Amino acid sequence: MPAIADSSVLGRLHRVYFAAISDSPSIMRPAADIRWDLLNDGGALRAELLNYDPLMTDTGARAQLAALCGRGFDWAVDPSRMLIDPALARPAAVLVLFGVLDDLPSRATGPVARDLDVLLHRRAATMGHHPGQIAFPGGGVENSDAGPAAAALREAVEETGLDPDGVEILGTLPALPLPVSNNLVTPVPAWWTRSSTVAAVDRREAVEVFRVPVADLLDPLNRASVVFSVAGRALSTPAFTLEGVLVWGFTAIVLSRMFDELGWAVPWDRSRTIELH
Repeated sequence: MPAIADSSVLGRLHRVYFAAISDSPSIMRPAADIRWDLLNDGGALRAELLNYDPLMTDTGARAQLAALCGRGFDWAVDPSRMLIDPALARPAAVLVLFGVLDDLPSRATGPVARDLDVLLHRRAATMGHHPGQIAFPGGGVENSDAGPAAAALREAVEETGLDPDGVEILGTLPALPLPVSNNLVTPVPAWWTRSSTVAAVDRREAVEVFRVPVADLLDPLNRASVVFSVAGRALSTPAFTLEGVLVWGFTAIVLSRMFDELGWAVPWDRSRTIELH
């Protein structure tokens, strides 16, 4: 059984589910502390919810995600991310799973409900591609998969242990090239219809799994651009910073463009940069 703990790195932003490393699962943050936060924030929370547009409730967010899958959009990425020969690329898919956070909603305010969250994990440092990075669960599309959606859900089950019966696939987004691993990746937006416990099932692939409040990702104070070099050329991609945790690269591109297309994005300082070494 997985141990459940509040991450010392990710702090109060979300709850992190670690692969079991002991026989005694524990919850680091006491329930009394959680109730205290809710009681003291109760008045403000009710006031904010009363001011939300109905489309920005959790149910409205689900409808908007489904509509986004229906209409599609252009990723508008740098040409350097284009594959030399897409026909030779490996088809892959990732599950972009949104839902209602358990008991640690965001303290940020903005255009979405404070308890709307998205599932992410941290890749193992020993992985050949994107080691140690924050990513969506997912992987290659196998011949036995019915398509990208089936592959994304299968990989998410294998990596996080989620119950697939509690996940509703909302559709797919246009495939996005990932040149460093020669993958052509299809993002698969989905919705938790019934939450289940998630954990890093195989620590050779992922070391932690967590649900991040979308409002924290949208907070302008948590937005930045990452600057890095490829073949001597300086490139820049969107990024999110959450109490020392950096989300960048493919994952940040997908989230950032989705937030823009959904109308959820809040203006942020695009001159704020983080250099990778």
